[in-house]
Amino acid sequence: MSTTHALLEGMSIALSWPTVMWLVVGIVLGIAIGAIPGIGPNLGMAVVLPLTLPLGGTNGIILLVGIYSGSMYGGSVAAILMNVPGTAAAAATTFDGYPLSRQGKAMLALSASAFSSASAGFMTIVALIVISPVLITIVLMFGSPEYFLVAVLGLSMITIVAQGSIVKGLIAGAFGMLVSTVGVAEMSPEVRYSFGYIGLYDGIDFVAAILGIFAVAEMLKLASERGSIARGTIDPDGSPLEGVKAAGSRWWLLVKSSFIGMFIGSIPGSGAAVSNFVAYSEAVRSSTTPENFGQGELDGVVAAESSNNGTVGGSLIPALSFGIPGSGATAVLLGGLLMHGLNPGPDLFTTELSFTYAVFVSLFLGNIVILVVGLSLITRMEYLTRIDTQILIPIVFVLAISGAYMLRSNWVDVLTVAAFGVIGYYMFAHNFSIVAFILGIVLGGIAEENFLRSLDLSDGSPLIFVDSWPARILVVLTILVLVAPVLKAALERSRGDA
Repeated sequence: MSTTHALLEGMSIALSWPTVMWLVVGIVLGIAIGAIPGIGPNLGMAVVLPLTLPLGGTNGIILLVGIYSGSMYGGSVAAILMNVPGTAAAAATTFDGYPLSRQGKAMLALSASAFSSASAGFMTIVALIVISPVLITIVLMFGSPEYFLVAVLGLSMITIVAQGSIVKGLIAGAFGMLVSTVGVAEMSPEVRYSFGYIGLYDGIDFVAAILGIFAVAEMLKLASERGSIARGTIDPDGSPLEGVKAAGSRWWLLVKSSFIGMFIGSIPGSGAAVSNFVAYSEAVRSSTTPENFGQGELDGVVAAESSNNGTVGGSLIPALSFGIPGSGATAVLLGGLLMHGLNPGPDLFTTELSFTYAVFVSLFLGNIVILVVGLSLITRMEYLTRIDTQILIPIVFVLAISGAYMLRSNWVDVLTVAAFGVIGYYMFAHNFSIVAFILGIVLGGIAEENFLRSLDLSDGSPLIFVDSWPARILVVLTILVLVAPVLKAALERSRGDA
């Protein structure tokens, strides 16, 4: 079957009834799942997976993919309105989305988020269809050394994103990495920092930690205030089109962040929890006003939201090509493929190519649904920022605690939320970088696992980290990121002396 014929047949399948209906159901359900803290695409897709059996392979997989894509956008809703990231992929959205809500600009942030998410989906899916053979070749070049260097590159961004004291930023990042070491060690049976409590053997759950750091800590801050979240004047005549125009005017940032998300998403084990921080950090680095980030800078929302939806298309590359799940959501998706008798691998790009294109086209159409729902319905949720905090705080506490328990039905996660709520409160109070902490906890485990695996492969030789051209490029990029602040400061001093 020719590529053109397969693409046309895939479009025909994606546009047929009831396939379109299941796509819309998946997207809307995904937005709702993503907006509820603690659930996220992994749990949502896993619950729905057995229910797809009567739908058949194509409709079932498109429903699951719709949930995955919708939840990437849905996570931004609670992140912007209440500083509670619905999913790990929306954690970076809180840094500027929530301050915009505090300024009475929730509708601006929500509409910019919807437009950025949908635009990223459009661009990356078209790119996926056009250049997937090349991307597959690049993905094959990445092994454990390259994954370790990607994590190191992300950690080096702490020097850029840490507002204020660099020392405090490094301390926060190191603390995040320390938290990631709790539990059974990577590549060995040694148990670390469990204090003999078996509930900590599986480590501290990342989602539970960010629920505490963002949701509980912010509610503790709001408890001392009266009124509502929005402290600025809300424009009664505000329109979602303002957010669309504002995000559209940042087209280069949108394009760059989308493809950062797609590239990182195509690396197994990374995912949107990594890509949105890398894209956010790059937005800070390249900005002419980096000091505005964290204060309600719309660039931060555009970068974070375009990158996490861009990750969706990228994550399908290793999942469909090699059967390698890049995230929990794609692991569930692989389970769905196997359950419906579809084997990941060469068949999906040869004999089953029309099915693969049907999935890609459905993702493209799904972003239209995200844009319509986001601009017409979600932006109306701005009214939540007007609710008195005495009513809102108990609701958010209940959502955070119940969301934490639903993660693994483990009371350790509930205690984690409470503990990190207090830690987050004092980190905010003493100006420790929350971004640096999140980078540490997300990338610490990835870096450790791939570092140890790389040394095992090379019999302890560190030369493995410069053995391939992707590794050498990543090393150079990391060095540039580390020396850039020093060079910038030296250049500013020389200009001042002149």
